[in-house]
Amino acid sequence: MATTTSGTAGSGTTGRLRRDVGFWGLLFVSLGSIIGSGWLLGALTAATVAGPASLISWILAAAMLTVLALVHAELGAAYPVAGGTARFPFFAFGPLAGFAAGWMAWVQAVTIAPIEVEATLSYTSHISWVESNVTILHTDGTLTGVGVLIASVFMALFTIINLVGVKLLAHTNSVAVIWKTMVPLLTVVVLMSLTFHAGNFHAGGGFAPYGAHGVFAALPAGVVFALQGFEQAIQMAGEARDPQRDVSRAVIAAMAIGAVVYLLLEVAFIAAINPADVAHGWANPVGKGDFGPYATLATAAGAGWLATILYIDAVISPAGTGLVYVATASRLSYAMGHERAIPSHTARIDRRGIPWISVLLAFVVGEIAFLPFPSWQSLVGLVTSATAIMYAFAPVALHALRLRDGDRPRPYHLPAWRVLSPIAFVSANLIIYWSGYEADWKLGLTMVFGLVVFAVTRLSTPMEERQALHWRASLWVWPWLGGLVLIGRLGRYGGGNTIADWWDLVVVAVFSLVVYVVAVRSAMTSQAVSDAVTVEERTEFDPEATAAGAGA
Repeated sequence: MATTTSGTAGSGTTGRLRRDVGFWGLLFVSLGSIIGSGWLLGALTAATVAGPASLISWILAAAMLTVLALVHAELGAAYPVAGGTARFPFFAFGPLAGFAAGWMAWVQAVTIAPIEVEATLSYTSHISWVESNVTILHTDGTLTGVGVLIASVFMALFTIINLVGVKLLAHTNSVAVIWKTMVPLLTVVVLMSLTFHAGNFHAGGGFAPYGAHGVFAALPAGVVFALQGFEQAIQMAGEARDPQRDVSRAVIAAMAIGAVVYLLLEVAFIAAINPADVAHGWANPVGKGDFGPYATLATAAGAGWLATILYIDAVISPAGTGLVYVATASRLSYAMGHERAIPSHTARIDRRGIPWISVLLAFVVGEIAFLPFPSWQSLVGLVTSATAIMYAFAPVALHALRLRDGDRPRPYHLPAWRVLSPIAFVSANLIIYWSGYEADWKLGLTMVFGLVVFAVTRLSTPMEERQALHWRASLWVWPWLGGLVLIGRLGRYGGGNTIADWWDLVVVAVFSLVVYVVAVRSAMTSQAVSDAVTVEERTEFDPEATAAGAGA
């Protein structure tokens, strides 16, 4: 395998990423991110918020995220660089917009690994032997000292695998993903064959006991969190052996498989519940505080052996996702360091082609996340909103790049892109709105902190090495984010109720379309876009450095 060692001027790198990952490796990276703790806990959370109508929540989320996945598929194949979600906006709107997208992407990615670990510990803490011998969680769901120690072991293992090399990461993840996909499907088959209470689909107040509000509220409560992750193949595109061919196929296939699996899981979950437990509502369908819903249902159905497998999977599934997100977070901070949006040391690459400082940074931030913060369910809304902000940059970047860089070969073309691209942007903004004002204003503060880091980094960079800000091209970003926080405060999901039901969705959609048009028109000139892309191609995407041998 060939790999270059020439550094990028001013980037702080010591080499290039190694292109070792094939189609199956990319597919498993995305699918492994989609099937994590979300399948273990997402169905229960969605059902308590929306009842049987949570099925609509899964279908709606799958439709919205599929459109966003198709947008990312075109961008990832046309611009195969590491940390793509941070760099597509950079190509179209310059460093400020690229940083805003990259910072949100990094915030959600770097916190998902510890969240997945906490999900594992929450699930396994209810195993009788564990409960009798080890106290992992406090009563409020936060980790005890022993819990933090166990969680740190998981994070250390993720870090070591990532430091060894991308091929080991891909192979390790591939084995985990095969298991992670088979166990949910086995669970569906067993539960639906042993116990299927059709009456549950209209019990406890009817099919939609909490109305449309419950359907929408379920999205940030765990549904979108479960389905997100398709973009991981794009984040790893800088290490793909044949990115133009494989990235789009991996993204689309992973999204399709994940959506089908989750929908079947929700059907099986609802049908397997004891009818007496939902006769009067969906607040506690499998028992208050039960973090092992499928294991509980399997035991009740007489399939204790399946419960054992599920508890094993409670370690493997979230751990596999956490492993991938350490890699993702490190590629995003690598990308931002490469662009000098954060200290360039994060872009340093070792002889194995690994951004090792960025990997260690992901470990440190993951450890901080184990401090007494809210439980899994409380954090998913915040992560979902951050993910949706990251996703929202892609449609406007695609439209702008189609206009400014239209001659670029695009192995995958988004069909009806002039229609689907704005729909994708509106979809992302609706997810942000449904996440609630509480999550949105906290992310606003997080963005302010990020901008301080950006400013300090820029001031410490020699003048001759600073990139032009193109600040006019990114002016739309701040009214957009501020407007979403304001609408969230006035809407039903922020407690304001100033904007009437359904009209709030109209307001979000209209506001999104106005921002979309302004953003596309504000993009950098064709020459500036060409210059930005050319620099990236010259310094990172080097087809001659592609590995010739078999990859993952």
